[in-house]
Amino acid sequence: MSTQKNKHVDVVVVGLGWTGAIMAMELAEAGLEVLALERGEQRDTYPDFAYPRIADELTYGIRLKLFQETAKETVTVRHTSADFAVPYRQFGAFLPGNGVGGAGVHWNGMQWRALPADLTMRSTVVDRYGEKFIPADMTVQDHGVTYDELEPFFDKFERLCGTSGTAGNIQGKIIEGGNPFEGVRQQGYPTPALTQLYSGSLFGDAAKSLGFHPFPIPAANASEPYTNFYGVQLGACNFCGFCERFGCYNYSKASPQSTILPALYQKKNFSLRTRAQVVSINTDSTGKKATGVTYIDAYGEKVEQTADLVILSAFQLHNVRLLLMSKIGTPYDPKTGEGVVGKNFAYQMNSGISLFYDESKTFNPFIGAGAAGTVIDDFNAENFDHAKLGFIGGAYISAVRTGGRPIQQMSLPKGTPTWGSGWKQGIKDNYLHSMSIGSEGSVMPYKQCYLDLDPTYKDSYGYPLLRMTFDWQDNEYKMTDYVTEEMKKIAKVMNPKSMSVSQLKPGDHFDVKPYQSTHITGGAIMGDSPKNSVVNKYLQSWDVPNLFVLGASAFPQNLAYNPTGVVGALAYFAANAIRTQYLAHPGPLVQA
Repeated sequence: MSTQKNKHVDVVVVGLGWTGAIMAMELAEAGLEVLALERGEQRDTYPDFAYPRIADELTYGIRLKLFQETAKETVTVRHTSADFAVPYRQFGAFLPGNGVGGAGVHWNGMQWRALPADLTMRSTVVDRYGEKFIPADMTVQDHGVTYDELEPFFDKFERLCGTSGTAGNIQGKIIEGGNPFEGVRQQGYPTPALTQLYSGSLFGDAAKSLGFHPFPIPAANASEPYTNFYGVQLGACNFCGFCERFGCYNYSKASPQSTILPALYQKKNFSLRTRAQVVSINTDSTGKKATGVTYIDAYGEKVEQTADLVILSAFQLHNVRLLLMSKIGTPYDPKTGEGVVGKNFAYQMNSGISLFYDESKTFNPFIGAGAAGTVIDDFNAENFDHAKLGFIGGAYISAVRTGGRPIQQMSLPKGTPTWGSGWKQGIKDNYLHSMSIGSEGSVMPYKQCYLDLDPTYKDSYGYPLLRMTFDWQDNEYKMTDYVTEEMKKIAKVMNPKSMSVSQLKPGDHFDVKPYQSTHITGGAIMGDSPKNSVVNKYLQSWDVPNLFVLGASAFPQNLAYNPTGVVGALAYFAANAIRTQYLAHPGPLVQA
């Protein structure tokens, strides 16, 4: 196959999701010629997400129209390195996005800042409990950047999104009704918190009665009309119940389409090519300078795109795979602990309780939004004393009502028939009168949990698939057991007629079938040295200084929070470093 060559550009951006859109906009504003390459199709709020077409649970919720096509590319999965990995034929546990906007199209909109301790996890644990508190196989480390450094960029991402919320700590003053555990912020959220749903109020009252600190979930679902600093307008959320797995037809949920792309598309120095599958980051003869990328276009032809600066901003899995296929950085070896690319793959561990009431409580589940709910942070990260508990990390506990769609969001008591008249009666009795609470927990990294290239299986173009080696570990079983017991206390105060607990127990293996979250992290982690990380604090490759690798692949371990808020802040942090430092003096921004 011959390779075509395109006209040189200043910057090539690989993937036009959240991080790619942020970087493209910031660098285009700096006057650079920017080209974005997106392997999926072009999509926009109109006509792609127009109502009523988008409110189609079968097409988007079950058949996964917005997601990666496993027939073309997937991952292989195994629990340990002694197992034979097999291809993931139908995504279930996590759902990589595909197309313009990426996962920023289908997310729920929970927009968290990291806690200060999340970013200095190893240092914090060692200072409080001693180094022996960390299990021998756990490879937890600091991010290499602090909360104070990122605070202005958390704020900028929130103002991009029109984030709704109630601040808990403004300039050191604790604010009633907000999160008292959050890091110091300089100002509040750009829009007020979403209107509280009954399920959230019930949960909040119960949690408060036990001495906990409930507050509204910070939501990238605008609570009122809002115009961001790019001049893009968002409308108020109407609680339609179609957030997760769906694009937002109401211009209310923050996504690249509703916050950045309308302004970016007007830039004459920006261009976009869709259906462009990047297969290689190219380097010069020294291997220390990126010269651009090679991609396969919609016609199956190979195309070389040269550029001075390469921004790798694809999904977490795809970032790692491209680095490995391009032979940039040293692949991680779990036997020796040497190498960094593929290291510290992590996920999230969740648990839940379904609560069923009689007709005295009606929740109207069809009224919902991706981040409509109430949460407590009392058992997250280092917000509580772990000394006698024997685990690292934690979880937040929340009551969220994202919607009441009839296929996936139907919760029924144990013993209800799974089909026929009994099943129908169960739906009639419980649809309006049930709710759920859940925990979303951190997962620490381990020597035995990693990503590499599969030696057997290939994608539709003949390139090796990414192989995932992952299973749950003892630390997380202990964490979720402790948090779930605390969650049960809240549930009992809420006084349901009956309740059903869903929780992983020791011996349960990671199961790829049921959806858990798309919050997978690591593989191209950040840190303070090329010995322990792929990128520095500015997400710049230690090995190839004109390559920046963005997204959740940079997380050394997975925090309990949804990663998008941190991902967006890090993107703005990196963009600022490029604009204020790198462009004037190209080269390493941090000395190894």
